[in-house]
Amino acid sequence: MIKDIFFDRHNRNVHIHGYRENGDITTPFDMRVLNELDRYHLAKDAVQAIPAYAQKGAYFANRMDDMVAKHNQFIRDEGTDLPEVENWNWEPLKK
Repeated sequence: MIKDIFFDRHNRNVHIHGYRENGDITTPFDMRVLNELDRYHLAKDAVQAIPAYAQKGAYFANRMDDMVAKHNQFIRDEGTDLPEVENWNWEPLKK
């Protein structure tokens, strides 16, 4: 069904992210990481989707991979999310 909706079209610039069940009991943010719906995967995908950023975005994409690896190690060692995730607060942009 999803294939029929999106992939038979001429415009192929649709990126699909969804839930993947692994039977894990973990934190909500870790579930986002496991399903590649977290800020690191989405930011990396956004940069990689823009051909003009292919070269400039490579460093950024590597940094996002590093953050996912850091997250994976931290949550396995500590059982909680990274402090920068747990302590994050939304702050409006300064004008």
